[in-house]
Amino acid sequence: MAIKSDRWIRRMARETGMIDPFTDTQVRQVDAAGRRVISYGLSSYGYDMRVAPEFRIFTNALSAIVDPKQFDSRSFVEFEGEVCIVPPNSFALARSVEYFRIPRNVLTICVGKSTYARCGIITNVTPFEPEWEGHVTLEISNTTPLPAKIYANEGICQVLFFEADADDICEISYKDKEGKYQRQTGVTLPKL
Repeated sequence: MAIKSDRWIRRMARETGMIDPFTDTQVRQVDAAGRRVISYGLSSYGYDMRVAPEFRIFTNALSAIVDPKQFDSRSFVEFEGEVCIVPPNSFALARSVEYFRIPRNVLTICVGKSTYARCGIITNVTPFEPEWEGHVTLEISNTTPLPAKIYANEGICQVLFFEADADDICEISYKDKEGKYQRQTGVTLPKL
């Protein structure tokens, strides 16, 4: 299994729609207020995905219990906007701007961007399994004792692509096993 370069990612995005929309370069522009955006798009050995302006911010206002087997939607409040404030020591769910279609011989791992990590903001994303497709549900944790800003339509984490050797492609893909998060759109809550 080998990590894939910008050339491979670009080719796969163009030929197979692996990433849609696809940004061919790493964007580091300045916004309307004169501030640099948190970079996104193609990098040397990965793709920096963006966070969409749809968030589910966890709250304890209704004393709901977070139970992955019986998830109670009262555990969060819905928010849409360009800047999401994640409360201290709290958590939010969001989704990627990009829709991913992972080839059968590829597995991805996501890692947080240093800009957020250095502020105590951790982005957790489970691997994209072979033949999974959909918008990515992002788990964003604010580990600090202060409120934290998350900027929509800017970079949130980097996807690294690993391709299996030709003689070692998986027997059963995510699509084959009819995974419960296949073709997810929007912020997808826990399912059993």
